[in-house]
Amino acid sequence: MASPYEVEHGIKPSTTTKPTRRPSMSSFFAQLSQIETTNPHAQPTPVEVSAAERLLQDQLTTLRLSAPTESNQALLTELISAIEMQIEHPPEKAAGVPQSYLDELDRVPKKLLKKTDTCPICGEAFLDDEYPLVVQLPCHKTHRFDLDCVGPWLRMQGTCPLDRKELMKKKEVPKPVEDDEEEDDGGMYA
Repeated sequence: MASPYEVEHGIKPSTTTKPTRRPSMSSFFAQLSQIETTNPHAQPTPVEVSAAERLLQDQLTTLRLSAPTESNQALLTELISAIEMQIEHPPEKAAGVPQSYLDELDRVPKKLLKKTDTCPICGEAFLDDEYPLVVQLPCHKTHRFDLDCVGPWLRMQGTCPLDRKELMKKKEVPKPVEDDEEEDDGGMYA
């Protein structure tokens, strides 16, 4: 079956490509569209947010079952545990980033990827994909992910899966320190 990208660009799917480990996230995105609204007065119920979290957790659990490395399995276990906390105590709304944030993430050109570079979430080598869509998170230059893998996490959580830094948090601009010595020279000039 051809991907939407292949259909849109008239690319014939190759019979030699190996299947991806990434599960379909269509149910998750359908649920996410129910909890996101442009109406500021319509708020999703905690049950709806919890349902989206559960779908994300199910997808990560599926990935964990066939994790290629122990470090990949450990990361997935940690992410699943974090989601479990959200499910037990559902927030009023999804704390994640908007789709526009994902659209503006820095893309990593294919020529900068090494054969050994893998997605921390799915564990697949980026270059195994004929058309890799790899993004770099602003928290650290080595935090690179398949957009298909990190997108759902960011939409619900809004934090980097590796170091848990909040990605939408605005950095405070430091106030300039005023130098009192220049202003209070006691009327003396040098």
